[in-house]
Amino acid sequence: MPSSLQPVLDFITETAYLAGRLTLAYFQTGVQADYKADRTPVTLADRAAETLIRRRIEERFPADTILGEEFGQSERPSASRCWFIDPIDGTKSFLRGIPLYAVLIGLEVEGRVVAGAAYFPAMDEMLAAADGLGCWWNGRPARVSQVNRLEGAWVTSTDPLSFDKTGKRAAWERLKQAAYHRGGWGDAYGYLLVATGRAEVMLDPIMESWDCAPFPPIFREAGGYFGDWKGQETIYAREALATSQALLPEVLALLNAEAD
Repeated sequence: MPSSLQPVLDFITETAYLAGRLTLAYFQTGVQADYKADRTPVTLADRAAETLIRRRIEERFPADTILGEEFGQSERPSASRCWFIDPIDGTKSFLRGIPLYAVLIGLEVEGRVVAGAAYFPAMDEMLAAADGLGCWWNGRPARVSQVNRLEGAWVTSTDPLSFDKTGKRAAWERLKQAAYHRGGWGDAYGYLLVATGRAEVMLDPIMESWDCAPFPPIFREAGGYFGDWKGQETIYAREALATSQALLPEVLALLNAEAD
């Protein structure tokens, strides 16, 4: 499997890069947003980037299905291979001219995400991985932090209000109190920081599959964990946690210490 995934990893990396460079044509230009029913924004850049990604996948892998944030599920929903696309993860940041947004692409094969890339075009940071092929950050091996106690860890999340909305405020407070530092780097950028050893814990109580599809193989290959708050690797839990294997037991114990 690893050798057969090299062309896939190359394709995902190139596609994320091309889509990301496309978004830069709109970045910090005053582009306007439309708002979906849930009040999340979408721009011409989101739609153009997803269109580019879909076209490349359909040309290269016509038998596969695609699930994207902006255009939903393609045909062939029963296909064994599914591509997940978030053309701009962090559209709110994008609209404000904040460079922390990302293009996310992941490939799931028979229920397991085996390859993925997260590209941050405004900072030109590429994080990509595939099973057995390592995790790569701008061409260098990426590894999670060696910090092994929460008292020395940096933790981060996207939106503090999201913990109130989901009834998980108490869990977040326990984790914050145990950590050394609490940053505010949200959306995919927080997961980049953990995968590259610059922070130790990233968590979100609200998450869709396309928001996190690249991260299971990225964290497996970087020596870490990505999944739900119970310790199960998944992109379908509607919540997310990323950390190192060393910190995982302590983090899980705090998150699940009592009913929230």
